[in-house]
Amino acid sequence: MKIKHVALLVLLVSVAVFSRPQDIGQPATIDLGMGAFANSSGPILLTVDSALVTRTLGNPYVMFYAYMASKDSNRKISVAAKDIIIRYNGKDLSLPTVRELRSNYGGINRDYSLYGQLGKEAVIASWVRMYQFPTRPNFFPPTDMSTDIAVDTGSMFGFYGFDTPLYLKNPGFAKGDKMTFVVKDRKNPDIISECEVVLK
Repeated sequence: MKIKHVALLVLLVSVAVFSRPQDIGQPATIDLGMGAFANSSGPILLTVDSALVTRTLGNPYVMFYAYMASKDSNRKISVAAKDIIIRYNGKDLSLPTVRELRSNYGGINRDYSLYGQLGKEAVIASWVRMYQFPTRPNFFPPTDMSTDIAVDTGSMFGFYGFDTPLYLKNPGFAKGDKMTFVVKDRKNPDIISECEVVLK
């Protein structure tokens, strides 16, 4: 009788372990609402806000907004703009260079203004609320005289994250489109995280 009980217990534990709703390697993006999506399962915490994109689908370039931080507060992570890719319709899209964007698109300051007017309640509901995001240069700063210097790498350490617009040349985005943002450490490509986004 005891052997049967032990066998039953082993079976129940096995079912519980192998029927977990989320596998260890499975990205776990959470839809925060209001166009924001977050994934805190990887070494780089990542939240992507697409709220502005759905309002500017006709623009030649569209601006997402990303918040990143190191999940391990003792690990310094640096993410280069050139290493960020967006998987969309079977293709890997890269961010434009600052020179390309400024040469071909005159709506950067307008995008900043519009994004500033949108609510950030959904973003703040994610892991973002636990970190600080100091005002500093980012990948695509506005073109006014006070903040016209762009950086090519964003660093994060401890409870200080990095936030930045992520511009993409518009491939013909439409509501309902899905894409995956992939970010990795500049020096160690094994430190990588993803965040799935759906344009709503």
